Amino acid sequence: MKILALATTSLLLLSVALQAQTPAPAKPAAPAVKLPAQAPDVAAPKLGPDGKPNTGFMASHEKFVGIAKEGKAQLVFLGDSITAGWGSKKDIWDKAFGQYTPANFGIGGDRTQHVLWRIENGELETIKPKAVVIMIGTNNSGSDPAEGIANGVTKIVETVRAKQPQAKILLLAVFPRGEKASPNPGRDKLKQVNAIIAKLDDGKNIHFLDIGDKFLQPDGSLTKEIMPDFLHLSAAGYQIWADAITPKLAELMK
Repeated sequence: MKILALATTSLLLLSVALQAQTPAPAKPAAPAVKLPAQAPDVAAPKLGPDGKPNTGFMASHEKFVGIAKEGKAQLVFLGDSITAGWGSKKDIWDKAFGQYTPANFGIGGDRTQHVLWRIENGELETIKPKAVVIMIGTNNSGSDPAEGIANGVTKIVETVRAKQPQAKILLLAVFPRGEKASPNPGRDKLKQVNAIIAKLDDGKNIHFLDIGDKFLQPDGSLTKEIMPDFLHLSAAGYQIWADAITPKLAELMK
């Protein structure tokens, strides 16, 4: 009987030990927040996965609003990560644009609707620049049609004109992306966008400039020496950009 009792006790202890080692069932994952669709020509802040305004986006925006309130910058760049990348190319930036007291209002990942929201919410207040350089739209290319992207760019240009009537606008064609010229649906879409926004050039206040070919090889391809990921520029790419627009900027900044 003692042996049976001991065996029973041992089995109970083993059962308890096994139960203690068994991990508790995982809690069900919180359902993903369904982010609302953002039209490219309707101002909207960038949202995080939780559906709330992205903290990095808002921090950069508030920084730019502070720069605008200082009222010093005479030249403003508006755009996404390609524009923001000037921040790591200070030598090229200072040499090409330093004389104009420039401000870089580029945020990585921005789409047209995000830039539109930013300039409707403080980034063009107080400041009185002589010129504004705009290059935006590549981040819209994966989800929006060419006409929609062009509408977003157009709304940005119209908003800059309304808020800064004294400023000349240098509207750049969206840069080419993707290694090969063809097949390249993304690049083809951006060509359509550029064809539409080129018509915004009025020869007086709005000046359209397409410098995309300057980044390309003779066969239309991009190299890693100019765009390491076939989207963002290397130092050599930023030098090409600077060299391509400085003559026009000198004219607009008079």
